[in-house]
Amino acid sequence: MNYIDTFRRTVRCHPTKAAIVTDGGSTTYEELDERTTRLANALNERVPEGRTATLALTGSTAIETMLASQKRGLGNVQLPFRAAPGALASMLESTAASTVLFDDANAEKAVELLDRTVFEAGIHAGERSIDREDVEDYEAVLANASTEPVEPDPAYEHGVFYTSGTTSTPKAVLFDQEQLWYGSTQVVMEMGLDETDVALVTTPWYHMVTADAWILPHFQAGATLVVQSDFDPDESLRLVQEHDATGMLAVPTQLHALADAQAEAGYDVRTLSYIRTGGSIVTEQLVEKASEHLTEGIYNTYGLTEGGPNLTFAHPSAQDEHAGTIGTESFTWELRVVEAAEPDEDPDPSATVEPGEVGEVIARGPGMSDGYLNHPEASEQAYVDGWLRTGDCAEVDEDGYLYIVGRVDNMIVSGGENVYPEEVEDVLESHEEVEVAVVIGLEDERWGHRVACVVYGSDNVDVEALDRFCKDHDRLANFKRPREYVVSNELLPRTDTGTIERDTVYEEFFGA
Repeated sequence: MNYIDTFRRTVRCHPTKAAIVTDGGSTTYEELDERTTRLANALNERVPEGRTATLALTGSTAIETMLASQKRGLGNVQLPFRAAPGALASMLESTAASTVLFDDANAEKAVELLDRTVFEAGIHAGERSIDREDVEDYEAVLANASTEPVEPDPAYEHGVFYTSGTTSTPKAVLFDQEQLWYGSTQVVMEMGLDETDVALVTTPWYHMVTADAWILPHFQAGATLVVQSDFDPDESLRLVQEHDATGMLAVPTQLHALADAQAEAGYDVRTLSYIRTGGSIVTEQLVEKASEHLTEGIYNTYGLTEGGPNLTFAHPSAQDEHAGTIGTESFTWELRVVEAAEPDEDPDPSATVEPGEVGEVIARGPGMSDGYLNHPEASEQAYVDGWLRTGDCAEVDEDGYLYIVGRVDNMIVSGGENVYPEEVEDVLESHEEVEVAVVIGLEDERWGHRVACVVYGSDNVDVEALDRFCKDHDRLANFKRPREYVVSNELLPRTDTGTIERDTVYEEFFGA
């Protein structure tokens, strides 16, 4: 099934129900259906065989373009609005996008892209004046477009997502609507979504987790989306209170901020029954903190762009006996944890590890992508004999629950022993004076690599005390203990999904 068929079903069942609520008001499913049909027809008139690239903050415009592109069957290139113009131009090279649709906040970047790329047209949604012959006004384009049903391209594309690019240039991944239908449907099943739900959108729309694990499943269920274009924890909690929101998506850094804000301000969030999180490691301490201040319905999930919305999920009850777990495989996936291989070597799908051991997660399922656009070597490395190689290492317990330990390409080999930075970071961040820790492997003549770390926390962080804490900790073997400590006075850089930018940390603190 193609996702757009489920959207049409929702329109038939809930035409007058609010689909999207923003600062500018609300849009019903019937209105959203008409607007996206108009946009699809308008795009077909201007670039009948071209994809559309969207450079916009999270909001109605971005969501409408996603759905309009599905109706066309020609993909929407979901551009990260925080990227620089030069990076965006490079990212667009493999996408065959012919039109750029943009908002006020991204007008300068979009104009620069129009000057340096092969876009045939631009469409601007907003109040700013854009004095260019090749740019049209979004609302005028819709007003003059047909409302007749659109004949879709038989490829039934959804669009192009980009990998996070924390250690390399972001790669483009094309998904069709059947692949995203699998992802959206499993989220509806996992969380029991229905038309009574009101979900807050706080994360950037262009990420897979926001699109196919949040926006699309709530539309599929006939729920209402309350959209926050720029995350602010107090504003998020106010919106939950104002709209009686039942659900929220938040990456771990956001979850920390939300719990802290709620502890201080005490908003009425009693309607909040589920929070979906993931994107980086979710610690046992964070689950406890969020459960205390926000809701006990914390769903920890795990996935990657290439795989669709998520490969695993942990029902909130799983944390009682399996604290910190990412759960077990999701409904449409088969997962294995196999003996880890070097990044340039293929893992053996049959070499599964025993309970208590660590290995690399590989996965296969009908919703996974087929490869990277114009990156055949990277595709060959990531897609092995029908399995998607995640690059993440996990431990499996006796009950089959998974716990992410670290990345294959982050692994530090010190004195012949494997050290996963995330494992050491978890211990460091359990110290009362440490808020964030980043562990790095530094070249060492004797040991091959030695473990070093950068910590950010209170003004009372003491390196000697922190080292004693690591020596005495019963979860940290001595060979994993940092041999070098750096205390940062500033927050350490992260992507907008909460993943630490390790290369940036290395260059800033150890690159000289």
